[in-house]
Amino acid sequence: MIRANDHEMVQKLAEMSDVPVINALTDLYHPCQALADALTIQEQFGRLKGLNITYVGDGNNVAHSLMIIAAKLGMNMTMATPQGYEGDTDVWDAAQKQAEQTGATIRHVVDPEQAVSDAHIVYTDVWTSMGAEKEQQSRLKIFEKYQVNEPLMAKAQPGAIFMHCLPAHRGEEVSASVLEGKQSVVFDQAENRLHVQKAILTSVMEVPAT
Repeated sequence: MIRANDHEMVQKLAEMSDVPVINALTDLYHPCQALADALTIQEQFGRLKGLNITYVGDGNNVAHSLMIIAAKLGMNMTMATPQGYEGDTDVWDAAQKQAEQTGATIRHVVDPEQAVSDAHIVYTDVWTSMGAEKEQQSRLKIFEKYQVNEPLMAKAQPGAIFMHCLPAHRGEEVSASVLEGKQSVVFDQAENRLHVQKAILTSVMEVPAT
């Protein structure tokens, strides 16, 4: 298992390794988190296909993996970011190809209120990811209208849940009242990291049938 700033490090390790390599996080993807997210959504709604998930904030590694898994599982995803922060174009292309096979819709909008209008799930992450620390002050200004707070959550579907991969910056990407409110499932989400990672380990350690 490897966590790396550069996604190419994981790819190179996998090429050289004769055992499975698990991507624990890179600058491009966070697949282990996305699997835990899907489990959490399944627990909350009893289904995945056809649900609407809205990601509000920076188009980072968490958003990339969420987009891919949403497309694979038939969930509709809307990403609300400022212009220029939509994420990697290759990831968008890959997600759109997956969505064509499952009937999911993957789209980008700039207005967060428009984005959450039909959301069953509202998801956010920190505005400044690893490698972008020097941009922190400028990002606070750019993303200030993208905070997930009570007025924004009120525009989502009745019964909508709030998700965050944690750790969160209270008062920045999410208000404390939403993070710790009744709609928040962030601690269930964090617990499911344990269960999903055990499942991943089990799957890669299985002995092939003879």
